[in-house]
Amino acid sequence: MTASANDRFSNNRPVKSEEPMKPKVEFHPIILAGGSGTRFWPRSRRWRAKQLLVLDGARTMIQSTVDRLGSLASSKELWVITNDLLSEAISAQLHTLLGEHMVCEPAARNTAPAAGLAAFLIERTSPDAVLGVFPSDHVITDEKKYQATIEQGIALAAAGENIVVLGVKPVRPETGYGYIETGDVLPDDVLRVRRFTEKPNRARAEEFMLAGTYYWNSGIFLWTARTLANAIREHLSETAPILQQIANAYGTPHFQEVFRELYPACENISIDYAVLEPRSTKGEHRSNIYCLPTDFGWNDLGSWEALYEHQLAQGKAKDGNVAEAKDMLAIDARNNYVYSPEKFVALVGVEDLVVVETEDAILITTRERSQDVRRVVSGLAGLHDELL
Repeated sequence: MTASANDRFSNNRPVKSEEPMKPKVEFHPIILAGGSGTRFWPRSRRWRAKQLLVLDGARTMIQSTVDRLGSLASSKELWVITNDLLSEAISAQLHTLLGEHMVCEPAARNTAPAAGLAAFLIERTSPDAVLGVFPSDHVITDEKKYQATIEQGIALAAAGENIVVLGVKPVRPETGYGYIETGDVLPDDVLRVRRFTEKPNRARAEEFMLAGTYYWNSGIFLWTARTLANAIREHLSETAPILQQIANAYGTPHFQEVFRELYPACENISIDYAVLEPRSTKGEHRSNIYCLPTDFGWNDLGSWEALYEHQLAQGKAKDGNVAEAKDMLAIDARNNYVYSPEKFVALVGVEDLVVVETEDAILITTRERSQDVRRVVSGLAGLHDELL
């Protein structure tokens, strides 16, 4: 921990500083990139998941995620948690990533074991290093504000046994996100966290909007390696020894064997359920969980509908139609999303559709039902595995 971090944060309470804090502590971004992105079928497949796609701009989602962190950490400090199906493509897209910093899970066990393993690995040599846990497939439109918020979070995480979560100010009563309820307001706009709330129904989401103390859970967290490892030891007592054994084997000829044998026994659970929710029950003054409220243009792009809305907001629509096609003609057609980059597309008298064409499949659904595309993936299993 740096002296500047100690001076700025006393007894875990942020104090005002005239100079913006720069991250002078060791910082390791942990990119969680093992997801399958089933809601973006047919473009997303087991071997080409959402994070490997170009959905916004010219870079893939994971490339953009790493690009945004480039001013805060070097490629030598970056870690990626993924799987064998995606590792080759990720290596090709992140060519400066150290090979030993790509960890391929032998079984999918959700975000708690994935992030926890990174903590146990780094704790061995750098227990005070700050880890930032980042999804690999989100969009950020204001990168300067994003980087400044991460810098603030690094300093707060380094100042004690603090857990820092980035909360997004809601702009609508969203029922697809988890929420963070905040309490006391501290200097530098840091908020204490009261509790985490899972996806609400519409009525509760509207209440959260009116209350003004609730934020969307962005899935971005910061803590030291020791803080996260100790939280896993406290809240996932059966999984922690497994992760410790795997970490102890790291760098030895037996690592892969130990990893394959032990990791599937880890509990399949998210970091939210495993650590954040039980820790928050200690109360906002004892949990050491802090929220940094953000408004840097975050979007998790969780469905074709979300992508449509994002591109609409970016001004990429005509008559409400968003299209990535060789060319398109729309006659009495509005508010559709079309992906068919190699073909001319004609829309006549249709509204609110999603049409996605790839080399071997076509998806047609409504924007309203785009969350249900994952059911297509479930239905294909065992019948058309070549399309998964």
